[in-house]
Amino acid sequence: MSPTEPVARPGRRGCLDWKSVLGLLVSAGLLYWVFRGQDPALILHNIAAARPFPLVVATFWATFVFVIRAWRWRVILEPTGIATSFRSRFAATAIGFMGNNLIPLRVGEFMRAFALARVEPVPVVAAFSSLVIERLLDGACVVGLLFVSMTLPGFPGLFAQGAVYTTVARGLGVMVGAAFAVLFAFVLWPAPAVRLTERAVRFLPRSLRRPIVDALEAFLSGVGILRNPVLLLRSVAWTLVHWMVNALGFWFAFRAFGLDLDYTAALFFQSVIAIAVSVPSAPGFFGPFEAAATVVLAGMWGAATDHAAALAIGYHVATFIPITIIGLYYARAIGFSLREAGGTEERVEAAVEEATGREGR
Repeated sequence: MSPTEPVARPGRRGCLDWKSVLGLLVSAGLLYWVFRGQDPALILHNIAAARPFPLVVATFWATFVFVIRAWRWRVILEPTGIATSFRSRFAATAIGFMGNNLIPLRVGEFMRAFALARVEPVPVVAAFSSLVIERLLDGACVVGLLFVSMTLPGFPGLFAQGAVYTTVARGLGVMVGAAFAVLFAFVLWPAPAVRLTERAVRFLPRSLRRPIVDALEAFLSGVGILRNPVLLLRSVAWTLVHWMVNALGFWFAFRAFGLDLDYTAALFFQSVIAIAVSVPSAPGFFGPFEAAATVVLAGMWGAATDHAAALAIGYHVATFIPITIIGLYYARAIGFSLREAGGTEERVEAAVEEATGREGR
């Protein structure tokens, strides 16, 4: 299936279906929870008082991680045997994250796969499979760093509220870790995994059931990297570099907003943020990001709630802007319109069904 081939979309999903409405409601509810009882003028004052240099450095590192993603993507794509340029991978990465920032339903992941297939001879299914693997690596690393940060000096938890939050974080980490253990088991036994998943989701409508099964099949069909120890170690190394650098951005953000917190806090903070933004939300992850920031900074490290809210909003907006602009630039450069982006999910799913020979199921 050519990425430029027109596709009929008689049942195209609207931008305001129930999933996007749910995301908007979740974001609105969490933002209300964060800012209830707060003084907006004080929060704005704290944002305006942020130190420019560390905020610029924090924004730089938060944007540089997308360069690292583009480098790592080459390793993940190696089992396909198709060489891709750094510019193409970075452009597709920027387009995908721009899509997540501007369009509901997180279609950015589909946009990213589709964009790479448009500029490089990479099948859509292979590109999409590589992104599923990328998310698996990211999730495993985030959970790992969550627990590592809890063992480092300077981690709170001696006071009652901190102990509660620590217990919750550990519980979430265990659940996410168990989920990844199941996924790795699926890698070892792919055929039984698909059959088990189909039985587990057969009560769902086909519009919901097919994407779940298709994503699993695409993942299992492209897990060559997980069975190659050398490529896997290289990918894990790049993943660790990515998240260590990302935490560095948070550490500089602490400095920008006057919070004297160490790198341990940055490691834990980013892990909680990464888990929080996985819940349904509005484009850009507004709401879950601010709620997680408030819980960690004010609830565990004892920062003033107005400072925590200022950092959450200030840093979130500061890091939102560069990758969105870069993504829009590359989308225009390759002729990828935001209007077209609405159909990428259907196209990727159709390509997966065609590749796995299961279109009629």
